[in-house]
Parts: sequence; C-alpha cells; structure tokens
Amino acid sequence: MDLLSQLKELLKEAEVPNTTVELKRNEFLKVKGSVDTHIYHIKEGTLRVFIEDEFEEHTIRLGYAGNFIAALDSFISDQPSELYIQALKKCSVSAYKKSDYKAFLNSSAEATALWQSMNEWLIYQQLEREKDILTQSPKTRYERVLQRSPRLFQEIPMKYIASYLRMSPETLSRLRNS
Repeated sequence: MDLLSQLKELLKEAEVPNTTVELKRNEFLKVKGSVDTHIYHIKEGTLRVFIEDEFEEHTIRLGYAGNFIAALDSFISDQPSELYIQALKKCSVSAYKKSDYKAFLNSSAEATALWQSMNEWLIYQQLEREKDILTQSPKTRYERVLQRSPRLFQEIPMKYIASYLRMSPETLSRLRNS
C-alpha cells in the first residue's frame, strides 16, 4: 500500500474529525493573502495550487482523487500565503484541521513515522522537480512527468500541465504529438 493510501486508512481508523467541502469547477478553496491550516484529501475532482506574478499564473502543484493537498507554507507557519488552491473540476474534499491532524500524528508511532516518510518523499519530489525545471529541456521534463505521473495527463487540463512544466501549451502539444 502506498503512503497516501496508508494515511487515508489511518485517518479513517483513528476517526480524525473532518468536514466535507464541495467545490464547483474553477471555485477557490484558498486565495492569496489568506491563512489556511487545513490538509485536504481529494475524494473526487482535481485541484491545482498556483501563485501569480505580474504577468502570469504559475502552477506549482496538481492533485486529483486520492491525493492530499495543502497550502503547505500556511499550514506550517500559520501565516498568510501567496498561494491559491483552485478546483479544476467539480471537487469533493475532506478538510482536516491542523490541530486535529497534529493530535492524530502524535497519537501513535505509526502515524508519526508515516508523516515523516511522507515529508521525506515530498521533499525528494520537490527537489527532483526543481532540478528538472532548472536543468532539463522541455522534452525531458515532459517525459519525466509522464513517467512519474501518467494519470496526470488523464485528469488535468493540458494548459495547467504546461504551466506546471514551465512551458507554453503549444510546446506541450508539440511534445505530445511527436
């Protein structure tokens, strides 16, 4: 069983309180300047985490059913974040408050070890992504994401994948067709 499935099962077994949030397509779960200390389990739909500069939006995370997603900077710091979280399709998510989630993590060695493993995996994934963006060609970035997350291309609209890969939608389209 993968780490995300393990976490989902442990949360369910521990009966960690959560609320269900329903989002319409393009609706925001979190907006720039807000504090959001929830962790969300995506039950249905797709979400993206992005940041804006004066010229464009930059997708930094994508999620679909079975994934967990958060404004991690705000979750960790309890401070306002520049991040947005937006539904790309109609979504249903389970929202876990930070206090309930932390109590769960401290409730067992198994939960603590799982959280540590998940954080290590997240850091590793982020490092791989940064290396790809900084040193790899668009073609290599596309191939590596396709290899790591083939489901992404079935769930997420291409323009957001292009943003995530730091390329134009036209470049992504050419790569997919070649």
